[in-house]
Amino acid sequence: MIWKRFAPNPKKKPEDEGPAGLRASEGAIAAGGDVNASVAQHIEAGQAFVLSPEAHGPIPADAAGRGVSNVPAVAAHFTGRTSELASLEEKFTDPGEVLVQAVHGLGGVGKSALAARWAAGRQEPVRWWITADTAASVDAGTAALARALQPGLAALPAEVQAERAVRWLADHPDRWLLVLDNVESPADVRPLLDRVPGGRVLITTRLASGWHRHATVVRLDVLTPADAVELFTRVLAQHGPRDLTGAEALCAELGHLALAVEQAAAYCAETGTGPLAYLERLAAWPATMYAATAEGGDSARTCARIWRLTLDRVQATPHAGNILRLLAWYAPDRIPRDLLAPLAPPPDLDAALGRLAAYNMITVHPDDSLTVHRLVQSLARTPDAEDPHRQTLDIEVARGLATALLLVAYPADYADPANWPRCQALLPHVDALTGHHADEHDTPETATVLDLSASYREDQGALAPALAGFRRALAARERALGPDHPEVLASRNNLAGSYEAAGDPSRAVPLYEAVLADCERVLGPDHPYTLITRNNLAGAYKAAGDLERAVSLHEATLSARERVLGQDHSDTLITRNNLAGAYKATGDLDRAVSLYETTLADSERVLGPDRTETLIARVNLASVYEAAGDLDRALPLCETSCADFERVLGPDHPRTLSARNNLASMYLTAGDPDRAVPLYEAVLAACEQALSQDHPITEQVRANLRVARTA
Repeated sequence: MIWKRFAPNPKKKPEDEGPAGLRASEGAIAAGGDVNASVAQHIEAGQAFVLSPEAHGPIPADAAGRGVSNVPAVAAHFTGRTSELASLEEKFTDPGEVLVQAVHGLGGVGKSALAARWAAGRQEPVRWWITADTAASVDAGTAALARALQPGLAALPAEVQAERAVRWLADHPDRWLLVLDNVESPADVRPLLDRVPGGRVLITTRLASGWHRHATVVRLDVLTPADAVELFTRVLAQHGPRDLTGAEALCAELGHLALAVEQAAAYCAETGTGPLAYLERLAAWPATMYAATAEGGDSARTCARIWRLTLDRVQATPHAGNILRLLAWYAPDRIPRDLLAPLAPPPDLDAALGRLAAYNMITVHPDDSLTVHRLVQSLARTPDAEDPHRQTLDIEVARGLATALLLVAYPADYADPANWPRCQALLPHVDALTGHHADEHDTPETATVLDLSASYREDQGALAPALAGFRRALAARERALGPDHPEVLASRNNLAGSYEAAGDPSRAVPLYEAVLADCERVLGPDHPYTLITRNNLAGAYKAAGDLERAVSLHEATLSARERVLGQDHSDTLITRNNLAGAYKATGDLDRAVSLYETTLADSERVLGPDRTETLIARVNLASVYEAAGDLDRALPLCETSCADFERVLGPDHPRTLSARNNLASMYLTAGDPDRAVPLYEAVLAACEQALSQDHPITEQVRANLRVARTA
């Protein structure tokens, strides 16, 4: 069956195009021989999305080649730390099981610089640096390792990439060193540490406690006074001699904290400010929490003061301050520069970014991505009534603008393979944006961004985060728009579809029924949203085993769509496919075969041979041929369908895996378990890697394999 979801169109105004936020429901192709998948309602012409052959299997043992490393370059002004480096080297000399060292200390004390200096001298073939301040960041860094080891994995979902990397690490414990930088909680890195039986892991963290079960703790203190002055001098005088009067007093005022000393020296070098003048400014504009810094331990206070002084300088450049506050709401790394394009003409945008980069507030990378230090982001999101750059209203405006830019950038056609790289690249920033503020601050625009990202995740088989996104989007829309707003009806439909995709028709059916009643009352019986919901409810009835109501409602929906939309509309073709599936489920194979054949021919004629709807109609026809005992036609058609799914959607897409499951079922039906069992085993391995252990497709393939092994 092909479901229908409401598909949002965030690029157009509601008053121009009607209510936004409706998304087409997409379910899985049913295993065990029947393919009952849903197709997104609003999908443009599909484009082939071909994965390289190397993406089809595990990362090879020799992937590291002559070495793989992303350890940051050691700064030319790195100072001191001789004893700390020697201690680390001694602690990591013993072979055997995994060795984990956690370097802790004040934020900005120089933990990352120490780790980079030490890792640069190691000999492991793989030396990989992961910013690990959240569990999501750990996953992202692990996925990046997979891409570095095997570039052909780049087109796969990040969850798949991360799993491939972890398996490679577990299988080659003597070949790697990981640096987990800026860990905020042991719980964020525990899942990774638990799965790697060997290797070397260096953790940097602010936390002094909580590591007794995970790592040997190494405390890193602030720089010695002499080393702090040396660091300040190297940075300040890198372009020639400078007046260093007051440097000792300035370093002492900064608590000999490496990050604060380095930033202060960089500011003085850029602006021509001397150490004494810098001290005077610190005295005139002290950070509100400076005392807390002196008492124990938060680098944000000292660096907050640096941030304000820097913004005093860059505010003369139009847009610079606003851009920094806006970037604070995104993930810190790999922010697409083109997100900012609507803000200003290119020369103005270049000037603002260049100014921020000159003051080390951001990093502009050659690949047109941006990085903002987490400390800078945290400060920029935190209101301070006494700081003109961190006023509450300005921060709220920046959050709204960050949301609007994501809304413009996120592809509405999430099911088109051509859009998948863009969808994947924006996901971390959607997660960061929505994670940095409480749910009650969500706006309708936030809800649409959540809905789009959840739709993409569900299409890729990431059901749990998709469900969470749909729930939060619905809550935001209900709070802001009221229960009868079309966008609220859209969110309720999408949430019901997410329940059905997760194999929970008992929750999907009553929600669909309620949404349909409200759509008919608010929008009328022939409104497109009403017809979508009616189609979806019929599919949920079938999933729940209520075939009589499923057939009846599908027939009524088909009649309405033919009347309202016409015979060749893509929605009409979807309902015809679904009705054929309902006929097949009731055992009415003659009508099912006839309707599937007609639907496939019309889909190829109207939509083209490679549209997802056409691919599903083709594999569904193969399935009904099998049910009718016509294996001569079923097997070659299913084999062709599997090849088409792999070519268009990739080998690990849920629909491809479902089609391959169906092919294995046909081999078994044909009395060929020697072909069925290996194929089931391959599909199960792919499902466990690409989806999850408890994904409905994974569970169905696992059950099918058990049966096949006893055949």
